[in-house]
Amino acid sequence: MLTNLAVVLFRPKFSENVGSTARAMANMGCSTLILVSPQDFDLGRARALATAKGSDILANMLVVDDLAQALAPYETVYGTTARVGGWRKGLLSPETAAARGMEAIRAGGRAALLFGPEDKGLTNDETKVCGRLINIPTSDEATSLNLSQAVLILLYEFMKAAQAKPEGREYSGPLPESRAANHSEREALFANLRQTLTAIDFLKDDNPDYWMLPVRGFVERVRLNRSEFNLLMGVCRQVKWAVGQGGKKIAAPDKPETD
Repeated sequence: MLTNLAVVLFRPKFSENVGSTARAMANMGCSTLILVSPQDFDLGRARALATAKGSDILANMLVVDDLAQALAPYETVYGTTARVGGWRKGLLSPETAAARGMEAIRAGGRAALLFGPEDKGLTNDETKVCGRLINIPTSDEATSLNLSQAVLILLYEFMKAAQAKPEGREYSGPLPESRAANHSEREALFANLRQTLTAIDFLKDDNPDYWMLPVRGFVERVRLNRSEFNLLMGVCRQVKWAVGQGGKKIAAPDKPETD
């Protein structure tokens, strides 16, 4: 059912939670599980909690060392957080995130749900690579959820959104447009925008990553397709060329990967 949705667990601490996550995924019809640098992972302990239904998900899961590698193919990335405020703004509810995520999937894209370590969650640096953040409402006295519980809640909302009929028209497959820019391409664009905005003194020198947050938020709210990605990369290139001609010289960014 949720064939274009992936669950990404970043540095999970307990193998049992990985197994419980696989079981929750099987319950909700999501089969793509990615582990990033799991800590002391034991497949046997994970299988004990996965049950027979989740064992196939464990058998086919992908294990990688790098978060960027895990997220690279996905056009939409949602991070999860129990902490609010500061850098963590514009939080989505599980229901809203699922509705938007399924809209992107119906348009031919792929989405990933990113969960941090059980004890610390995602850091600010890790949340920066997420298009949007999701917060699951809880009691103020107990804001931390078990990892597999959080996965189950979000996948339940995605399953409901997948079963709902899109408003306004009968859905008949992916929209006839160029594919959406994936995570790797958007990160290349953000690096290029950061260099360009620094070159024209738009970003503040004291904390450029913080001042980039609204720029990232704006771009992530748009389903940027590959043609638009190329357009913005070209604009950045020309702006930096003009700035270099008129004054401050800056290094050219790495060339992004192309199809």
